[in-house]
Amino acid sequence: MRDETTNKATDAKGKQNVSVEIKAPELPESVADAVIAAWRKQPGDVVTRDETLLDLETDKVILEVPALETGVLKEVRFKQGDTVTAGQVLAVIEPGEVATPAPVAAEDDEAVIEEIAVSPSARKLMREHHLSENEVQGTGKGGRVLKEDVLRALKQRDEGGQQAAAAQTAPPAETSSKPPPIEKQSPAVASKQAEDMSGRVEKRVPMTRLRARIAERLLEAQQTAAILTTFNEVNMKPVMDLRKRYRDKFEQDHGVRLGFMSFFVKAVVESLKQYPVINASVDDNDIVYHGYFDIGVAVSGPNGLVAPILRDADMMSIAQIEQAIVDFASRAKNNSLTLEDISGGTFTISNGGVFGSMLSTPILNPPQSAILGMHAIKERAMVVDGEVVVLPMMYLALSYDHRIIDGREAVQFLVNVRDYLEDPSRMLLGV
Repeated sequence: MRDETTNKATDAKGKQNVSVEIKAPELPESVADAVIAAWRKQPGDVVTRDETLLDLETDKVILEVPALETGVLKEVRFKQGDTVTAGQVLAVIEPGEVATPAPVAAEDDEAVIEEIAVSPSARKLMREHHLSENEVQGTGKGGRVLKEDVLRALKQRDEGGQQAAAAQTAPPAETSSKPPPIEKQSPAVASKQAEDMSGRVEKRVPMTRLRARIAERLLEAQQTAAILTTFNEVNMKPVMDLRKRYRDKFEQDHGVRLGFMSFFVKAVVESLKQYPVINASVDDNDIVYHGYFDIGVAVSGPNGLVAPILRDADMMSIAQIEQAIVDFASRAKNNSLTLEDISGGTFTISNGGVFGSMLSTPILNPPQSAILGMHAIKERAMVVDGEVVVLPMMYLALSYDHRIIDGREAVQFLVNVRDYLEDPSRMLLGV
């Protein structure tokens, strides 16, 4: 929650002025601090209530900090790249009704970039390639320019340049004895050509805060937990047949496609009820058993992999799960997930199969004690009732903390998940 503080002062005419302090929002326990990714406004700029002042990058998401009042941005107390903690004053607004100045034409590309709503990664890319706002069409929320938009614009520009180059290499209609003028190359172009000729290019870039935090948490998980992984395989034909049978009707009634993840969420929840230690976590020398089922579902965003939480997943229908997953995936791509969306969770499901993974060992998401890895569905020859048949099979992997979960419980849990998926009607009947 944002905290608003007002400072009162009296001017020469005795009129009371009220300044509004913009503070860093409260952060969850798992997030210690945040970095100022970019200022959208500068001191002296006119701001309106709820307009975004700056972007804060945490180790999980990018937060947009809005103005609490309409007025003029009086001062900013931190610069881009500074680390801040919850409650620190970031800026001060002098409130009041202020006439909005007419837009001023930007003198260069960088000025244009600062005026439009862009994500930090997109802004950096635009500056590196000298793109103006007229060359990039934002597709994010409210017209926000995303990294994908910049990459698309660069591709279009490159294609246009290639076409122009092809036209220039065509034989001219008339020849002239006068040699063509030599075009002067920019330092950037000359440098790039030199790199291309060398064939041994190196590029050093700092880790994003999200990537650095991911690395830190992965190392922490490996160093503090006794991680083991057990594997199994599941015949996906029953689920695939069910999806094929009801796919059109489901989408017509609920406005969302029927995917695989909702079946896995249901199978996991039912199995967690039977093996509650898989849903537990370690707190010092205590085992904390959670009487609820908050399932993290890993989705990919421009800043890395995040796992927004399906809270009380046991109370959700198949349609509600699918709708929530679609919403999470969309907001992850637009960098609009909130800390509330990704905080907590008692168990995580990760689907490496969407990227083509056949088999992997997922790493725990502390303080959770287990994570399920899904993989690609491949047709394989299987022996059924003494006959060889071709079935769509998927490998499953369960990584778990052996400090509190025995191998027997982990194996039985994964077998239970498999059994539910191979007979999905059991989940509907609760047997």
